[in-house]
Amino acid sequence: MKRLIAGAGVGAALAGALVACAPQSATTGRALYDQYCQSCHGTGGKGDGPGGVGLPHAPADLTQIAARNGGTFPMVKVMSVIDGYTRRGDRASVMPELGPALQEGPLVLIETEPGVMTPTPANLVALAEYLRGLQG
Repeated sequence: MKRLIAGAGVGAALAGALVACAPQSATTGRALYDQYCQSCHGTGGKGDGPGGVGLPHAPADLTQIAARNGGTFPMVKVMSVIDGYTRRGDRASVMPELGPALQEGPLVLIETEPGVMTPTPANLVALAEYLRGLQG
């Protein structure tokens, strides 16, 4: 029983440390977008970047994510697609999985379901927050 309680204390301490890590700034989200997304999705996120020309599927218009989801930006779903956890059928071969590239740096706790906090790379959160800001 002591072992379980000690483990719970370590978990609580880890959770506290993760909560203390604030998500990175919008500047970081923009820099990540410019590095990993802009070539295909375009400067404004409309799917009109030069890297998307000739692809079997046109890059998505990232400014319409919320509109395609009933007016709500699906933060967890967007992060899941970016990191490669959720693949999108035949489009999966076109968009790279960015999870490994975004894992550097601190973790932050994100509510992935009501009452469920999940450690998530801050870079992934910053990029998704930047995309939230592109919504029209």
